[in-house]
Amino acid sequence: MKSVSRLGWAGLVGVLVLAGWLLPRWLVFLLALALAKGVAVLSVVVLMRAGLVSFGQGLFFAAAAYAAGFAMRWGVRETLLLVPWSVGVAVLVGALAGLLVARYRDIFFAMLTLALSMVLYGILIKAYGVTGGSDGIRIPTPTLLGVQFSGEGARLVVYYLAVAATVVAAWTMGRYDRSPAGYLAQAVRDNELRVAYLGAPVPRVVYLGFLLSSGLAGLGGVLTALNVGHVDPGLSYWTTSGELVFIAVLGGTGSVMGPLAGAVVYELIRSYAFKYAPYAWQMMLGAAMLLIILFLPGGLWSPVERLWRRQTT
Repeated sequence: MKSVSRLGWAGLVGVLVLAGWLLPRWLVFLLALALAKGVAVLSVVVLMRAGLVSFGQGLFFAAAAYAAGFAMRWGVRETLLLVPWSVGVAVLVGALAGLLVARYRDIFFAMLTLALSMVLYGILIKAYGVTGGSDGIRIPTPTLLGVQFSGEGARLVVYYLAVAATVVAAWTMGRYDRSPAGYLAQAVRDNELRVAYLGAPVPRVVYLGFLLSSGLAGLGGVLTALNVGHVDPGLSYWTTSGELVFIAVLGGTGSVMGPLAGAVVYELIRSYAFKYAPYAWQMMLGAAMLLIILFLPGGLWSPVERLWRRQTT
């Protein structure tokens, strides 16, 4: 079963690699953006596995994106330095925020994360001299191993960076799910009181999941910044966090592939809806969500999961 799973992942990665050469440039850009958001959606799923819903993932998403922007202002343009630096900043923010929010549950957890994200939004808007205010910060084309790419080459580099980062994020989350901490997080979701009575360190488990979540959201944020070439305070606004939760529900939270598939479908629907119905694209997204809730309550990926279980049992 593991060999079949690895073969499936290898095939998927192969398709993504070929897509970079075969698809039109605008679709490559859209796919890179979808993969970046898919990684950020995984951060929402990590918390959902522990029974927590965050409406403040934009806090880490924006923190990493702005960390990349500031680093480029300081003259650092190497991709292999920008990505770990930005993710590290997001994890640091998560470590500090987790000291406050990890002790809360249910609506209190959701509202506290939302409040922290909006605090960052206010800072980014007001600190115009540092952050550029509502104008944001331009992200120049990064280098890779010291090589400066331009045009189509730069676009492909960012795309393949998104593919590689998605594979790493998916592998990390898979390992976490199968680790003692991952199993404990699911147990906390089912019955936190019983887990505490068994002597398990519930606060530590939640805090660890929160750190992983902040890192994944930060990785998605820096990938988005490098792909778009610009960051602005809207990345920390509540609509960004809500969008990530929306995609998680759209794709399904039962597997790693659900959020990634949901992100791709979401970007395609939004792109075409905005093109053909620019004044009603939100309504079309809402209609898509309603149809999925009615006919695929487990998310878009749930039929594939059921088929996979039948083939492997």
